[in-house]
Amino acid sequence: MTDTQWDASARPGSIYWKRNLTISLIGSFTTIVAMTLLLPFLPLYVEELGVSDHADIVQWSGIAYGATFFAAALVAPLWGRLGDIYGRKLMLVRASLGMTLAISLMGMAGNVWQLVALRLFVGLAGGYASGSMVLVATQTPKDRSARALGVLSSGIMAGNLVGPLIGGALPPIIGIRGTFLAAGGMIFLAFLATAFLIKEEKSPARKQAAKASGGWKSIADKRPVIAMLATGMLLMFANMSIEPIITVYVAQLVPVESQVTMISGVVMSAAALGSILSASWLGKLADRIGHWPVISGALAVAGLLLIPQAFVTSSWQLIILRFLMGAALGGLLPCIAAVIRHSVPDSAAGSILGLSISSQYVGQVAGPILGGFVGGHIGMRAVFLGTSVLLLGGAAYAWIVRPRGAETRDST
Repeated sequence: MTDTQWDASARPGSIYWKRNLTISLIGSFTTIVAMTLLLPFLPLYVEELGVSDHADIVQWSGIAYGATFFAAALVAPLWGRLGDIYGRKLMLVRASLGMTLAISLMGMAGNVWQLVALRLFVGLAGGYASGSMVLVATQTPKDRSARALGVLSSGIMAGNLVGPLIGGALPPIIGIRGTFLAAGGMIFLAFLATAFLIKEEKSPARKQAAKASGGWKSIADKRPVIAMLATGMLLMFANMSIEPIITVYVAQLVPVESQVTMISGVVMSAAALGSILSASWLGKLADRIGHWPVISGALAVAGLLLIPQAFVTSSWQLIILRFLMGAALGGLLPCIAAVIRHSVPDSAAGSILGLSISSQYVGQVAGPILGGFVGGHIGMRAVFLGTSVLLLGGAAYAWIVRPRGAETRDST
């Protein structure tokens, strides 16, 4: 579809949606880069803050990293509901300003407790990328929402890919503390762009309806929403379940020990790269043929691609299969957000999308824990095969509960 056709189909009252998408894309990419760039040097910073024992360094690094996602999972529905009432742009302004302060202060931490507290604060006050999903989902014409959300998802995933690369390059040049201050400066620019360039079309009727309704109870048919909450959790679980075993698994495939770390990084990045390249295209496809076929098909294809991953004999086979799996799953996040957007009233969209984000964080936490447990006690092949069964079951469930007849985009 050409841009002219895309513009022509935009509904009245959505004249700023392209501008909002552009600023949200830039802001989400920037904030995700700033949040993830600490990954390569987090253990070094923990040691610099006074933790000397190796086991303690690993433990505190895990606590500091996980604190943000734990806090974000708790407050995402709250910020979503407040966005329904007071405006989604306000939530982005709040998130970007809060993250600017927290990440800048991380560069001034005096001990590991302060670092963990600030990571918790980032989770509590942040959520720019998730807030952008809500803003774009609600401000974009419904029949173009999956494509727009696909573009935004590509930016978010690109931030996850680029952040650690920048985090590995900057500290030798400006130091670890200087890197945090630079990241804070990046997010401050996102704050300024959000505050002055995003234009949200506010609806007093929606605000009153959001205050009056309880969010969840205002949904007439809850089955599609429940299916999307489960699908979001399953998506993150599938992406993260093999993270704890990747390096060990690659070590069995690579004869040269010095190459294990590098190839493990390529394997991890391959899925993200596949998702970045496919998200916009799959979102566009979903706008044309419907979200539910894309969701069911993506889950089924990813589930089938996991089976040969359990039996690969060389690293290049694993890299190709992970790339293809990432490409299959790339369209799920925009489709999940689009289905929720079409299945709930506008006054409850932020609350339910926030709940969806929380369910994804649950999968992000549960995936590595269960994957590591199964890999350690049963075997690494069991992780791939078990995740495959879950994805194929999720595909069947999504197909069974899909609304019959008209697409959900026709509902309000």
